[in-house]
Amino acid sequence: MGSKKDSEGGIVYTTEHGRMCPACGRPIAKCECRKAGTAPVGNGVVRVGRETKGRKGKCMTVISGLGLGPEGLRDLAKQLKQRCGTGGTVKADVVQIQGDHRDTLVEALKERGYAVKRVGG
Repeated sequence: MGSKKDSEGGIVYTTEHGRMCPACGRPIAKCECRKAGTAPVGNGVVRVGRETKGRKGKCMTVISGLGLGPEGLRDLAKQLKQRCGTGGTVKADVVQIQGDHRDTLVEALKERGYAVKRVGG
């Protein structure tokens, strides 16, 4: 049986079962934590980037990799929108903030204890 381990020592893929859930260690098909409604755990790095694609040239700051559940994402998005003084939304486990606020959001997330990486240009 071949397997690949991640940096923390857990199995992420086996030839016998395929992809493994990083949170509970079970095969994705038998994962209990996803059924319980918890968000999957990422690699621990929050990525803050900027997008203009599909927005008629308007800029939006995108935050991914937070590893929070739906309510946690909504609460954090609300706090970040207030800090930037602008609007935004949560879509598919990604927080979107209107405008280019990457520097402000990187600092705000570092203050909350996240490992943050600024991605893109």
